[in-house]
Amino acid sequence: MKTVLNPQNTRFEVLLSLCKKYFGSPRISGSHHIFKMPWKGDPRLNLQKDGAMAKPYQVKQVMAVLEKLEKEEENVE
Repeated sequence: MKTVLNPQNTRFEVLLSLCKKYFGSPRISGSHHIFKMPWKGDPRLNLQKDGAMAKPYQVKQVMAVLEKLEKEEENVE
């Protein structure tokens, strides 16, 4: 599942569709897309557009969440 994204050059729609694939539809509050995680606490995902691009710190958060998800799946197997 190793997903590598460039924090400085990721389109918001690409990041949003990736998150929808793993976490389902977000709850939308204004311009915020809030995803429910399969665990309590951090990392959490709350995405906002920065023009057509995703905000770099949010891309890093998504990568951290996917890494945690991957580690949890390895522990189950």
